[in-house]
Amino acid sequence: MRTLFKAATALFAGAALCMSPQASALPGGAPDAPAKAAAADPAYRILVFSKTAGFRHSSIDEGIAALRDLGAANNFTVTATEDAGAFTTANLSQYRAVVFLSTTGDVLAGSQQTALEQYMGAGGGYVGVHAAADTEYDWPFYEGLAGALFQSHPAIQPATVKVEDRSHDATAHLGRTWQRTDEWYNYRTNPRSSAHVLASLDESSYSGGTMSGDHPIAWCKDYAGGRAFYTGGGHTEESYADPAFRRHLLGGVRWAAGLTQADCRPETGYTSLFDGGGTTGWKQAGPGGFTLADGTLTSHGGLGLLWYDAMEFTGDYSLKLDWRMSGDDNSGVFVGFPASDDPWSAVDNGYEIQIDATDSSDRTTGAVYGFKSADLAARDAALNPPGSWNTYEIRVTGERLELFLNGRKINDFTNTDPARSLRQGHIGLQNHGDGDEVAFRNIRIKQAGSPSGPRTGEVKGVNGKCLDIDNTGTADGTKVQIWTCNSSAAQRWTIGDDSSFRALGKCLDVSGAGTADGTRIQLWTCNGTGAQQWTPQADGTVRNPLSGKCLDASGGTWNDGTAVHLWTCHTGPNQKWTLP
Repeated sequence: MRTLFKAATALFAGAALCMSPQASALPGGAPDAPAKAAAADPAYRILVFSKTAGFRHSSIDEGIAALRDLGAANNFTVTATEDAGAFTTANLSQYRAVVFLSTTGDVLAGSQQTALEQYMGAGGGYVGVHAAADTEYDWPFYEGLAGALFQSHPAIQPATVKVEDRSHDATAHLGRTWQRTDEWYNYRTNPRSSAHVLASLDESSYSGGTMSGDHPIAWCKDYAGGRAFYTGGGHTEESYADPAFRRHLLGGVRWAAGLTQADCRPETGYTSLFDGGGTTGWKQAGPGGFTLADGTLTSHGGLGLLWYDAMEFTGDYSLKLDWRMSGDDNSGVFVGFPASDDPWSAVDNGYEIQIDATDSSDRTTGAVYGFKSADLAARDAALNPPGSWNTYEIRVTGERLELFLNGRKINDFTNTDPARSLRQGHIGLQNHGDGDEVAFRNIRIKQAGSPSGPRTGEVKGVNGKCLDIDNTGTADGTKVQIWTCNSSAAQRWTIGDDSSFRALGKCLDVSGAGTADGTRIQLWTCNGTGAQQWTPQADGTVRNPLSGKCLDASGGTWNDGTAVHLWTCHTGPNQKWTLP
């Protein structure tokens, strides 16, 4: 079903086209341009379905009108219906995506459900908007398609949306946070384990959230042979007049229809190396550099290298990052090189995963530079054009390097050079030269041995004492210490897939995101920053990757009430921890 659109998209791939970037974010998340795609899309059709068998949202008419406007501006045609008879195999085959616009209750009969299942199996696209999650509770296929089902909601109110993925077409135009007013659903299950979360709610920013601080509100997933996108926004009429929300909706439609590519695999257990807030832990080698604006690093001048000197990575790992070329630009991601202030050391001792629109096959996007070309057909099918964001996963297993572009495998290389090793070294971003403008966002890593699911229990340290929250306090800034183990809630920690240590609804935090020896460790509202990332090491230490330093029981004697702090890693007994 998607062959025609794959071919059309491939016309852009690898070409030296200078496309206009997608709308950038102004304060508050509003785009600075109308909700229009960066380049003309091939014509296609979508079906908008808004039948209700329960509560009916007054915003449905506004939603249909907004989708018609977006279609007129972006080359797709909208067929709007509340007739479930539209769900036949023959009829659905003409649509690249089906939008469930605030549907409620049981809206499809058995044969119609079968038709939708077949449509998805043939590569169809689904977009769920708001009350699409309040639909078809007794149909397991639909629950998987939507990702999660409605449980409850508080009153309409403003909230802070945390934008977790700024490379997907539905969220690339937004800032790191998005302030908006809507009716915020609580869901019966958390979709994070089965879908890729694009945005989540900061439950501390509004009243009535019931998802324990991890509250996805927009996500995408590959499902049953097709693509599924859901956004929890869209209850209010005003949503559909909001340029930022309209662009969000357009991005979901375009991705579900196969016009843009993204890595929509579930993602847990990664530690942030660059989250947009600063470059602590990174160091520039050689000329040129990177500018930091809007949570984005953009190269200028060169030939140089911005490398992560806070930590050398050993063993198996998965490195993910988002990148964007402005036009026919040149850059790359280096792995497996020793610490050095000479950028040529990375060239001579490591491997470069190339980013370049037009060079030879072993030196263009997806190549292990100078060693192995990408599978060009797979690369072209997965690649978004210049001006759009892409996601790399660089997966190292032993001396094997697998490269995924927007979730699709495009290269598989094994190192056989005894003078080089993929299993040990630093990572870095190349700034290639004048005129080469490549941007990077959201750099994160998951090392072998990272937890595969949340674990809850005591964290035991020196002298068998437990990591403890002073006086069971919950205020931001509460002291964290060691204390005789007593099975209390103050000593019950959940080690999350997001590398957080949580207790009493808050997170273990490095005060002020500091890096100096002796920096205070405290309890703080969970915010997903590098100050709240903790990576267990094979030697028993627990390291904060942002600082490269370890969780340490202070002083030389360790009694009840001894504070924990940040300290240079030395693997002494006061830095050894046993996790649940």
